[in-house]
Amino acid sequence: MAKKIYVGNMPFSATEEEIRTLFSEAGPVTSVSVITDRFTGRSRGFAFVEMGDAEADKAIQLFNGRKIGDRALVVNEARPMGERKPGGAGGGGGFRGGHGGGGGRREGGREGGYRRDSGGGY
Repeated sequence: MAKKIYVGNMPFSATEEEIRTLFSEAGPVTSVSVITDRFTGRSRGFAFVEMGDAEADKAIQLFNGRKIGDRALVVNEARPMGERKPGGAGGGGGFRGGHGGGGGRREGGREGGYRRDSGGGY
C-alpha cells in the first residue's frame, strides 16, 4: 500500500522532478505534488510524495533534517486533513464578539481613556 509523506521547508525553487529524483534514492515514487499559491503559481515551500510503505519510512529516515541549499527539510508521514492541529493559517475572520466601541464608564468611575487628575492640563 502507498504512504503519503509531507515534505516541508523546501526551497521555493524546487520542482516536482527534482523532488522525485531525490526521493527515488529511497525507492520508487508513485507521485509528487508540489503545493503552489493559487494566485501567483509560486511554490509554497512544501510538497507531498507518495511511495510504498517501506520506502516511505526509509525516505523519512533519510531526508528529515537533510540540508537542501540553506534549508533543512522536514519530512514526516502526512496526516489526513481532519487530524491537523487547530491554528495556523486560514480560517477565522468574521465577527469576533467582545465589547464593541469605546468610551463609556469604566471600572473605577472614570470615563474615557485618560486620567482626569494628570495635572498636565490639556
